[in-house]
Amino acid sequence: MSAHDHIVITSHPPGADNTQPAIKWGAADPAERGPVIGTVTDPAMRNTIGTHSGSYSVYLAASVAAGHLDPDFRPDLHNTMPVAKIGPHPQWSEEGKIVSLDPFGHMITECFSKQLDAGTNIRPTIAITQARLQMLELREAIELGRLKPDGKILTDNGDVYVTKLAVDPVWHLPGMAKRLGCDTTALRRALFTYTGGMYPELVTRNDLEVYLPPIGSLSAYIFGNPDTLSDKSIPLACRVHDECNGSDVFGSDICTCRPYLTHGIEMCVEMAQAGGNGLVVYNRKEGRALGEVTKFLVYNARKRQEEGDNAAKYFERTECVAGVQDARFQELMPDIFHWLGVQRLDRFASMSDMKHDALAGQGIEIGERIDLPEELIPEDAKVEMEAKKAAGYYTSTEIKDEDGLKATKGRALF
Repeated sequence: MSAHDHIVITSHPPGADNTQPAIKWGAADPAERGPVIGTVTDPAMRNTIGTHSGSYSVYLAASVAAGHLDPDFRPDLHNTMPVAKIGPHPQWSEEGKIVSLDPFGHMITECFSKQLDAGTNIRPTIAITQARLQMLELREAIELGRLKPDGKILTDNGDVYVTKLAVDPVWHLPGMAKRLGCDTTALRRALFTYTGGMYPELVTRNDLEVYLPPIGSLSAYIFGNPDTLSDKSIPLACRVHDECNGSDVFGSDICTCRPYLTHGIEMCVEMAQAGGNGLVVYNRKEGRALGEVTKFLVYNARKRQEEGDNAAKYFERTECVAGVQDARFQELMPDIFHWLGVQRLDRFASMSDMKHDALAGQGIEIGERIDLPEELIPEDAKVEMEAKKAAGYYTSTEIKDEDGLKATKGRALF
């Protein structure tokens, strides 16, 4: 190869002629809006940056390299349609309401059947199914008399019926930049630079405004009737939860994550049994979006301090390892609520001002905010609680209980 020869590496293969179907973000009519097409095998039809399957796209690429997956494979979407109808809702076409997911992502076979029949490789970014949850905490709630089986929402053995959703991120870059309060060009360049130039189109293809980022999806669990989530007259309980694998799955007692999650689920079951609905939104933001490796490194640093683990240096040790206390931002979180048509949360199992303010800023009303009961806080997690109080994430205010006695209610970052 001569010194003048060069290789161009791009996630948008040579041959694209800019004749791909346009995406008119925010259009109420799916035919006008157009499908999101992230195929890498048909450049002429590709109208997004990135690829489908989020973080799993790397595994798919490795499967192709290993010869396990045909690169030209196209999914058979027969009988994959949602088991519950979601939308359309007015928020789908209200400017700025939804910028991080495709409102029509679950309606591919319904809205774009002609394109699919013509061979266009369009893939769903949202799936909706039904299942039963089995959690020891729900069985315990039954044994202690806090919950009573009804056979409709909650069974005798503690199983709870839910409608569950999986949502892959689909970012409309101009809308996202406006939501974050930054310039679109600055956002595109930052996404390009700080992912090591993973997607050159972020800076070379300004005509492509939709991005399929290589990050995890979110899940949502509906307790009750999905059709009535948009009805403000029907009370709705909710928990917005950011992933914590160690606690949520394996029961680590160093934080309050699983207790708050199961407490929120119990609250949702209660509301559904009372004729309302419950909603749990589960975001993949492990370790305050710093990742589990960073989180475990911080655990070690906290435990090995001469003075032992303590609230005073809780956030300092995180910042020393990660450079920041918390990499999460909640500005995009309300999109799932807009997609579901939700206008009001009557009971919100979170004292996080970050979450509250993000929802309220998007016009979603919030009634009662529910704290985590003291008896559910693990002994080893009390350092976390005290640290959040000391850092101002948790501001206690005195209130009076029904007997006129002083009680404490707080506002915390969970």
